[in-house]
Amino acid sequence: MSKVISRLLIFFIGVPIIIAIALWPFCNHLALHVVLILSSIFGANELYNLFKTKVSLLSKPLVICCTAILPTIAAVTAIFPDHVPSILTRSGDIITTSFVFVILLLLLVEVIFAREFEKSIQRISASSFIVLYVGYLISFISKMTTISEAGQEYLSSIYIAVFLLMVFMCDSLAWLFGVLLGKNNRGLIKASPNKSIAGFIGGFAGSIGIGIIVYYLFPNFFPGTDAGSIAKIILLGLATAFSSIVGDLAESVIKRSAGAKDSGRLIPGRGGLLDSIDSILMSAPVYYVLITHFYSL
Repeated sequence: MSKVISRLLIFFIGVPIIIAIALWPFCNHLALHVVLILSSIFGANELYNLFKTKVSLLSKPLVICCTAILPTIAAVTAIFPDHVPSILTRSGDIITTSFVFVILLLLLVEVIFAREFEKSIQRISASSFIVLYVGYLISFISKMTTISEAGQEYLSSIYIAVFLLMVFMCDSLAWLFGVLLGKNNRGLIKASPNKSIAGFIGGFAGSIGIGIIVYYLFPNFFPGTDAGSIAKIILLGLATAFSSIVGDLAESVIKRSAGAKDSGRLIPGRGGLLDSIDSILMSAPVYYVLITHFYSL
């Protein structure tokens, strides 16, 4: 019963707050960037604590700082685009470039300071994965804040809000369908035996449904009225739901490997921050790549 209450509170209170932050364009989404940076810090801390039960890692302050650097650079680039030196933007994707240099930094630390090398592979791989998973993936939401087009002032806000709604509805309807219809079709995925086929269907339906609703409510943001335009929205919903579900299941695998029920205790009734953003992390790059390709952003 407590889980039901916590889910309802998150859906009716937490989700509207997050959507409101995403829709607030003040100073190129300053509030959202602050949330993303803080999320990368807390998420990296939780993932580090899960990993350290099984593998050797580089120092926690180093890994957390390297993780937070990526959304911080993304925020500075988005908020102060005219003050970013052109030499930093000539390479194209400044976030990917920064990620490469952060990994080089981790490698350099291991090369210089390691006194034994038996666990170097563990330290390099696990530490780099934390930066990738929590720092690099979350920066794709930062990239969404830079989406712009003449005459459409709130373009980035709409695309971010649609993304979050797709993920939240995927999660919520997956849970609802699982509770109502999933009693006899669970156990398909060993990593999360309570997940059901009905739940997966509900997740896909929720994400696609949000896409179709927004398509008709905001035709200027998802242009086109032909069958191909509808197909793009359906494909966008399918891909976002699929990557969201994979993200949720992947985090379950990590927790099971670490022997932990939750990633932390930050959110009452939900566990850690990663328990709430795992789907967002994995689906953000998929959604971003598809909308920029489909709508030439």
